[in-house]
Amino acid sequence: MTAGGSSRMYDGRPVAYRRAQRREQFLAAGVAVFGESGYQNSSVTALCRAAGLARSQFYELFENREDLLIAVYDRIQTEARQAVTAATAAASGDAVGLAQAAVRAYAESIGRDPRVARIAHVEVVGVGERVEQRRMEQRALWTAFFEDQMRRALGPEFVPPGGFHTAVTGYVGALLALVHQWSTGDEQTDLAGITEVLTRFLISLMTP
Repeated sequence: MTAGGSSRMYDGRPVAYRRAQRREQFLAAGVAVFGESGYQNSSVTALCRAAGLARSQFYELFENREDLLIAVYDRIQTEARQAVTAATAAASGDAVGLAQAAVRAYAESIGRDPRVARIAHVEVVGVGERVEQRRMEQRALWTAFFEDQMRRALGPEFVPPGGFHTAVTGYVGALLALVHQWSTGDEQTDLAGITEVLTRFLISLMTP
């Protein structure tokens, strides 16, 4: 116990810290195993080997592989939103600058690492009802995120063509599809190209 009696210690560090550290190791292992071998070809044994940890430590943190897949997927989406938020905050205030910053930040966050792109766009599809529900929840978060960004940039009086829900849902669908296409290594698609297409799409929604 510490002097205050509120935190247990193990090997000189709080137990909570060690637990959080092991969770990070398993998340990194999830990216490596799910992103390279695929979720269906993975196993708890392979995940533990990649993390350098024991099976008992895996089950202290996750009930099964699906739990880890969801945790990895959530981390990917959260980091992408953080990247877009930072990029738009640093961009010029006009619609073109904001749109370009948002598209590039999302694409680079998701698509630069082929393993991350594979998990985000392929491995979470068709796993089961719980993962599919999380995928839809994350898409809804992106829709709300871009709607909020547009409202902040354009003011409370602005309404895009078709209304916010329709317009932003369409944009998010196009964003996910094109970034997926680029991240798979399609030689006909480059980052500059999808940035141009998606920027024009977003600007069309932001222009009265």
